[in-house]
Amino acid sequence: MIEMIYTASTWILPALIAITMHEAAHGWAAMKLGDDTAFRAGRVSFNPLRHVDPMGTVILPALLLIARAPFLFGWAKPVPVDFGRLNNPRRDMVLVAAAGPGINLLLAFVAALLYHAVSWLPDAPAEWVADNLQNAILLNLVLAIFNLIPIPPLDGGRIAVGLLPDALALPLARLERHGMFILIGLLLIVPLVSSQLGYNINPFATVLQPVVNFFYDLVLTAAGHG
Repeated sequence: MIEMIYTASTWILPALIAITMHEAAHGWAAMKLGDDTAFRAGRVSFNPLRHVDPMGTVILPALLLIARAPFLFGWAKPVPVDFGRLNNPRRDMVLVAAAGPGINLLLAFVAALLYHAVSWLPDAPAEWVADNLQNAILLNLVLAIFNLIPIPPLDGGRIAVGLLPDALALPLARLERHGMFILIGLLLIVPLVSSQLGYNINPFATVLQPVVNFFYDLVLTAAGHG
């Protein structure tokens, strides 16, 4: 029990900061590009309570902690954006979508820089701070890279719709109504069913883990950790 409480304490703060900043960044970018819908809804805020989604921010992370998953994952309530009010809807949709993963990459780098200060702390808090920072690096990279998958409604899907020619962008945009079901199937159902059949098929882990590992090493190197 004590170990579980300690583990939770090293994930909660990184998760709240990563998810809150991700959503606030979308709203801030939209506001700067002409749409103040998120601002008027109070979503351009660093208050986590304004972004909490019961399933994605509370229940799923809690289940992952109980199951001793190797890392925490979750999401917040989507920030409302009226793309028609943006100064240049197609171009600005790409910028608004990219703002979320962008802030997560920046947070991962900042956490890596702050890791240099761990050695200045007394031994007792140093381990806890180090674990928080390591989790912050990993979680922000997972959120950034996962959200860049080009399937709407993920940010990567919106970026792809904005960049692709109409012949490809329109069919992809129409996929949004089914996108969440596709993601849940690949993220949860396929691994669960395959494990029951005696196989280990996890599409996201297979594809994303090498990418996350690459960027983890890259962020550490850029932050001066060799």
